[in-house]
Amino acid sequence: MNSAQLHREWAGDLDPRTLYRLLKLRQDVFVVEQECPYEELDGRDLEHDTRHLWLEEDGEIICTLRLLEEHEGGKSFRIGRLCTTPSRRGQGHTTRLLQTALADVGTLPCRIHAQTYLVDMYAKHGFEPEGEEYLLDGVPHVPMLRAGGKAWQKN
Repeated sequence: MNSAQLHREWAGDLDPRTLYRLLKLRQDVFVVEQECPYEELDGRDLEHDTRHLWLEEDGEIICTLRLLEEHEGGKSFRIGRLCTTPSRRGQGHTTRLLQTALADVGTLPCRIHAQTYLVDMYAKHGFEPEGEEYLLDGVPHVPMLRAGGKAWQKN
């Protein structure tokens, strides 16, 4: 059984300590573990319509994602900064956060810039490639879209 506690907060409701802990996990995974120096702090974490979702167990944040609202050409969403601490991978935490975020998205379109090795995992959640593979900060990515029109359903 997954005993990790689910949290969901609007950017404006996050306390500084929690935000720091979320950013620390993301830095540990994307910058340190993946050896990819890039601008992790892109200015979007504190936008009023940004939501942060995370799982916490025994006081440790073990998995996080960021859900952005986008309004160009109509309302849509973008999932990003999804990561899990190395010692907790393979236990369903990523799936749990994705299911929660997609429930928030509902029938609206949702995009993600998936690291190429994760394309199949995102496809299981209804995402389809929306363009060619490209390098982002030296890491191969594929733009993916989960088109609107039907609510995501658990398989």
